Amino acid sequence: MCDAAGADSLCAMIDVVGLTKRYGAHAAVSDVSFRCEAGTVTGFLGPNGAGKSTTMRMVCGLTVPSAGTSTVVGVPYLALPNPGREVGVLLDASAQHAGRTGREILTLSAMVLGVGRDRVDDMLEQVGLSGKAATRRVGDYSLGMRQRLGIAQALLGDPQVLILDEPANGLDPEGIAWMRGLLRGFADRGGAVLLSSHLLNEVEAVADRLVVIAGGRIVADGTKADLLRGAGTRVRATDHDALRRAVADAGLTSETVDGDAELVATDDAEVVGRMARDAGLVLLELRPADGAGLEHLFLSLTSGVAEGSAAAA
Repeated sequence: MCDAAGADSLCAMIDVVGLTKRYGAHAAVSDVSFRCEAGTVTGFLGPNGAGKSTTMRMVCGLTVPSAGTSTVVGVPYLALPNPGREVGVLLDASAQHAGRTGREILTLSAMVLGVGRDRVDDMLEQVGLSGKAATRRVGDYSLGMRQRLGIAQALLGDPQVLILDEPANGLDPEGIAWMRGLLRGFADRGGAVLLSSHLLNEVEAVADRLVVIAGGRIVADGTKADLLRGAGTRVRATDHDALRRAVADAGLTSETVDGDAELVATDDAEVVGRMARDAGLVLLELRPADGAGLEHLFLSLTSGVAEGSAAAA
């Protein structure tokens, strides 16, 4: 999907430069820039009201930006002759015709996109909506079924790019695991995924890059490994109070997570292990922070910004 002989910009399947959206005096999004490259899943994270959905709507041509530009596969979304053949979009799973069946919705989309009817059957099978589920009216679908149908519709045109806003809403654990594998496989075949979700553990499990937005501005953008490198070390001991004292005596800072574990502000697990040994502590856990680290990173990047934005509003 990315022309190795071409310019580097061809590898930026989504390229956002200085996007800004103002509503009167209020800036919902301010100077947002990031790239999503071929072969990657980019997690787009931020608290409610941070500007995620507005940014994604601008990328998809549904909201006109006040300033800035965005391109998908090298051109503005609205300039694509048949957008669904290049970009699969799921922004609101509830925005489907409740009176039509799942098969009817996909069949109509296939006619618009110019793809064969056999593709409809393939997509229904892939998302687990074949058989009786395909003939039920969407108004009778659960939220999870609507999400699956929305994902099928996004994939129908065999696109190079997926733009998904909270696609895991309503999915059960099995469905979330299925979606994770689907997105990972799509990226591994050379596609690019922009994924907005509030499920931090799921984003961490599938994403290669993280873009964090707060107060309408990008506050972090980088590979998952780079951003979590500063997440720290997770440690638990049989004596939690003694562990906290030992951390302070060693000149390190930490915070308690999950009730009885400490998230120590160092990535050097050996330093923490030696500290515990010198303090005579019995450790139950010692490892680099992962899921808790992403939560800590997210909160540290967004809480102050969100509060400041709310105070200014």
